[in-house]
Amino acid sequence: MTDVVRLDAVSKVYGKGRAAVAALREVTVGVPRGTFTAVMGPSGSGKSTFLHCAAGLDVPTSGSVRLSGTELSGMNETRLTELRRERIGFVFQMFNLVPALTVTENISLPLELAGARTDRAWLAEIIRRVGLEGRARHLPAQLSGGQQQRVALARALVTRPDVVFGDEPTGALDTMTARDVLGLLREVVSELGQTVVMVTHDPIAASYADKVLFLADGRIVDSVTSPTADGIARRMTGLGAWTR
Repeated sequence: MTDVVRLDAVSKVYGKGRAAVAALREVTVGVPRGTFTAVMGPSGSGKSTFLHCAAGLDVPTSGSVRLSGTELSGMNETRLTELRRERIGFVFQMFNLVPALTVTENISLPLELAGARTDRAWLAEIIRRVGLEGRARHLPAQLSGGQQQRVALARALVTRPDVVFGDEPTGALDTMTARDVLGLLREVVSELGQTVVMVTHDPIAASYADKVLFLADGRIVDSVTSPTADGIARRMTGLGAWTR
């Protein structure tokens, strides 16, 4: 399978001299198209830095990051912003919805910002898939937390991105609601062929993925395919931490 995201020898160092901290160390990994990858590790392992570099939100100190073959290094911030808007979807722990916009308007916002035409059939399909048909005209304040995260997921999908990055996307949800959202992420991979990369500290959340990458001290130290929550929990215990 073709790698949608590819990191080659990526390092990220913050600060200089004795104050320098290496958040990533020579990370090389590919994320195949149409797969669900979870990223886990102890606090300070480099999970967030990995996501930020892979998504073009931060620039590596060295190494190469490619999105569907497009090299991100050397792009100025304007071009990176355009690339993120057009080819990457984001789902964060906080829903980041615009309070004054309806569900439909929040979902369509990336298209509006890009000056792109809204495909009404695709928009309706996305709203249906996330189970919000009866809520399309509601404002965020009229929705539960789980419903708001469904809006955020639909917004991430509406541009048909190359990849969706999730940063603790279920961290603010109760257990049952979190499982509903994880089920939706699994569905968009299995049924729509979407590519998802999710940072999480939760073994149950990670068990929805096809593959789990384990980070420690800025390096990928292990990976597991067809993961189970118990197996992930044991591996995390071996790494010595549970927190982000």
